[in-house]
Amino acid sequence: MEKVEVLQKSPLFEMLSQPELDLLAELSRPRRYAAGDVVFEEGDLGDSLYVLMNGEVEVVHKDEQGGTNVIASLRSPEFFGEMSLIDKEFRSATVRAKSDATMLQLTADNLASFRRNYRDGFAFLVINIARVLSNRLREANARLVRAA
Repeated sequence: MEKVEVLQKSPLFEMLSQPELDLLAELSRPRRYAAGDVVFEEGDLGDSLYVLMNGEVEVVHKDEQGGTNVIASLRSPEFFGEMSLIDKEFRSATVRAKSDATMLQLTADNLASFRRNYRDGFAFLVINIARVLSNRLREANARLVRAA
């Protein structure tokens, strides 16, 4: 699957024009991971987000006893890693490939370049991140209520 096709299917890029998608595809870099490979570790300084092209990853959080809890499993065209770009904090979870996976990486520098070229498109991108984060928070709240 081509980069532009993946971007078109991702909720991260809803409402973006074709020229905007073309630039993001040009800026993005494909990254390949084998099953079990770590994309990034909890506590790492984050500087990029990832859009899954194929395969599956799991988002894992360390508990107080040193074990791990799987928070989510993600597949194409979902994305992850956006939180540290928004709040400039360290990664809040580890992401590892559950299967062989290919993803597109967009760095903070890539997104700054996109912002310089397409201010409206960048605004849509930020709105889309907020929309997905809000949905993920609602799902987490619902899981907490069910567990209580």
